[in-house]
Amino acid sequence: MPNARHEIILQLIMSHEVTTQEMLKSLLDEQGFPVTQATISRDIKQLKLRKKRMANGKSCYIKAPAAPTPASSLMTDVVVKIDYAINTVVITCQAGSAQAACAVLDKLQFPEIVGTIAGDDTIFILTRSEGSAKQLVHQLESHIWG
Repeated sequence: MPNARHEIILQLIMSHEVTTQEMLKSLLDEQGFPVTQATISRDIKQLKLRKKRMANGKSCYIKAPAAPTPASSLMTDVVVKIDYAINTVVITCQAGSAQAACAVLDKLQFPEIVGTIAGDDTIFILTRSEGSAKQLVHQLESHIWG
């Protein structure tokens, strides 16, 4: 049953702007796949779904493509969400992985980055302007999720 449900989930995120787990649960219910919140969370992890900021400003679930390089692979595996506020980009990672992801990010030497700091599951990136932050978010999403 999980394989059929996983296929439906992938179809749903491609055909709908799925912004929350609750929305995904509701769509699955409509498709005849009643599930619990815990099952949704597990499916998202197993399918390696990530949130991506869309042009309309919504953060929607996407399926991250396979990454071509080991550095990109690490980022693809650990980055959960990328967002920005004014000139600060915030990357949310899997617990315990932000410092490794930040080291990879520093090696990529994006010119928009003034500096980075990493905690356990969060990376803060300072950029020179809001425009630089927007551009960096787009570049990171392309680099990580294709």
